[in-house]
Amino acid sequence: MGSSQKRQDILTAYLCLAPWIIGFLSFVVGPMFFSFGLSFYESDLLTTNYFIGLKNYHSLFQEELFWQSLKVTFIYAFTTVPLGTSIALLVALLLNQKIMGLGLWRTIYYLPTVISGVAVSLLWLQIFNPRAGLINNFLALFGVKGPAWLYDSTWALPSLIIMSVWGVGANILLYLAGLQGIPTQLYEAATIDGANGWQRFRAVTVPMLSPTIFFNVTISLIGAFQFFTQAFVMTKGGPNNATLSMVLFLYNKAFGQVRFGYASAVAWVLFAIIISFTLLFQRLSRYWVYYEGEQSR
Repeated sequence: MGSSQKRQDILTAYLCLAPWIIGFLSFVVGPMFFSFGLSFYESDLLTTNYFIGLKNYHSLFQEELFWQSLKVTFIYAFTTVPLGTSIALLVALLLNQKIMGLGLWRTIYYLPTVISGVAVSLLWLQIFNPRAGLINNFLALFGVKGPAWLYDSTWALPSLIIMSVWGVGANILLYLAGLQGIPTQLYEAATIDGANGWQRFRAVTVPMLSPTIFFNVTISLIGAFQFFTQAFVMTKGGPNNATLSMVLFLYNKAFGQVRFGYASAVAWVLFAIIISFTLLFQRLSRYWVYYEGEQSR
């Protein structure tokens, strides 16, 4: 009877999971295998479709624009992630104090996260307007002539990096939840031992918050490697390809030049880069991420 009930429970579980599994196989796994196969073809999906082996990958690594897009993506990812992580943690530490209207502040900081990326990009397009933009008008009050921002190849990418701070609300809430989960006894014990605020932060806050930091940094890094909307809406990759991200480069190949095989090769190179850094970060986490209840490694 027990065995029959167990089989019934398992069958029920699989039936409940079936819609998700079918959707995952159809819309994630299936397209992934298709794009991998397509990367070995010269294809526009309609009239041209013939096998060329590794030629797409060979051509990709010889194309100057690919290396430019890789450079832009790396600069963006390894600048926005530390910057966003630091700001999110700082704001979370401030919100973790006993302040009035904590729920309101949480909502205010989280709101930008739920706004459409296109809408946010259009908003920042106006903020960075060199003639009538908010930033340059503010600088003009102090007699400072602001740069052309998105219209200057030197300032275009830094502009997108500055804009990225807008979306740290989700990370702030995760850090705040992690901070509120740290036992107050640990801080009390550290205070009794004579630790000052900075020492308590280093010895208590950071180790106890390290799993949350690890999660946020990993997810942020994966997202940063795939940044597209800002560059597409605000600069189209310009000026002079200064904001040409890998995903925008992929988009241009697929829908601008109708080279879907080549674009698939770009996608798989990007996938390999993301997986490599994720696994490396996972590997390094054993040296600094602390999980309560585990022995130190």
